[in-house]
Amino acid sequence: MNLTLDEIQNFKGKYPKQIWSLFFSEMWERFCFYGMRGMLVFFMISQLKFDDEKANLQYGATQAFVYAFTFIGGLFADKILGFRKSLFWGGLLMIIGSLILAVDPHEYFFLGISFTVVGTGFFKPNISSMVGQLYKPNDSRADAGFSLFYAGINLGALLGGYLCIAIGKGELFGDMISQNVRWNVAFGLAAIVMVISLINFVFTQKSLGSIGLQPLEVLAEGRSGKMPKWKEYGTYILSLIFIPLIMKMVSVPEYTDYFMWIVGPLTLIYLFYEMSKVTESERKKLWAALIFILFSIVFWGIYEQSGGSLSIFAAKNLNKDLLGLDPNGVNNSAGAFFIIFLAPLIGLLWIWLIKKKIEPNTIIKFGLGFIFLGLGYYTLFATRLFADLQGITSLNFFTLALLIITLGELCLSPIGLSIMTKLSTKNLQGMMMGLWFLASAYGQYVAGIIGAGLAKADKNSTNYDALITYTSGYKQLGLYAVVAGVVLILISPFVKKLMQEVR
Repeated sequence: MNLTLDEIQNFKGKYPKQIWSLFFSEMWERFCFYGMRGMLVFFMISQLKFDDEKANLQYGATQAFVYAFTFIGGLFADKILGFRKSLFWGGLLMIIGSLILAVDPHEYFFLGISFTVVGTGFFKPNISSMVGQLYKPNDSRADAGFSLFYAGINLGALLGGYLCIAIGKGELFGDMISQNVRWNVAFGLAAIVMVISLINFVFTQKSLGSIGLQPLEVLAEGRSGKMPKWKEYGTYILSLIFIPLIMKMVSVPEYTDYFMWIVGPLTLIYLFYEMSKVTESERKKLWAALIFILFSIVFWGIYEQSGGSLSIFAAKNLNKDLLGLDPNGVNNSAGAFFIIFLAPLIGLLWIWLIKKKIEPNTIIKFGLGFIFLGLGYYTLFATRLFADLQGITSLNFFTLALLIITLGELCLSPIGLSIMTKLSTKNLQGMMMGLWFLASAYGQYVAGIIGAGLAKADKNSTNYDALITYTSGYKQLGLYAVVAGVVLILISPFVKKLMQEVR
């Protein structure tokens, strides 16, 4: 079915039909990613015998490199591979990484993680970019489409986030799976679902028309020609060469510090170079995108305690008063559970507000996202009110905090994906989407440092002392989030001018 781009974009109703196929590919990839992410800190503490502080730093380093490579993956997709080939190559690397961990997660932990880091970098930004191309520029239905797509992300996160760690810990199927292979099975499950994701994408390509195809090479005389194979194969080889380097840098968090201090400034220099080649109108939009990106670093630095300090908090300080569920499984998957139900409703809410001509602009949505995030962390602080003398508190109230934080995420993350495609020039879409995820890398990096700071405790401290330390830290993070939200709302008129016609 060879559809033209106009035929794809001139769809009737709220959603283009192709979004459902991309939805399922992304869903299974996110099962793999969030399943593995949810296991990292617990596995490092319980199996590799890292202390809490080291585990948080390792988690931050790993996640930082995952998101940093989305920038590189987006760049290579723009210039050489195209979205489709980049996505498929990334999926293959993720499968290999998961299989390595399934064979022996104790011996080959950092090798398997390194394959997953590079693979995610090639997969993640490019499927989001293809979703953006299903819509014409300034199509008001795009926000609703990205909210639906975000629900797919979180359906995978819900399933993977709960099942993988529950299997690894023996909370699920513990009587069926031998204790000495539980973690192998958990990592192997991530590999199986990634295979399903790629198979689904193979069939999806038939309905995508020209979206995501390999770009043409611009020749010296101004003509366009087919991309040379040596550039494509060179990209594959270069990405494999990066794996041992990533393995070393992830295993030693100090190296991550050097990387993050170098890659950020270099990336901004390259962005400014690209901005010098566009029109003044396009440049203003890119400045607006950069403001969104910088604030998102603050958001993710606070939000991403879920895989780090909150994972330790769930393991040590929460009871099972929510239907007897495993606290770590709830921590990993509750946000995704809420998004599945709330994302389509929020998307429809934006459409309804558009019709009523009272929809808040994107920067105000971002501000609201920060305020909800702050309120959620104040609720985490309040869990101390339900604690017993052993430092054990209510999983129910903890889950309420995750619900509030999820409302903040829904105001920011799917809108962020959408606004990057709207504010980017056509030839920079992959790079800008990658830059959005690179900001997440810095957020993850900051999150690891924050989590390590919260994990520092006196050796003679009790579990109750740890509860007080963590909740006091969450109160402080809540304050930072609320202040950032207020600042965003105050500067919204200025950013709105930079965005021009984009809403």
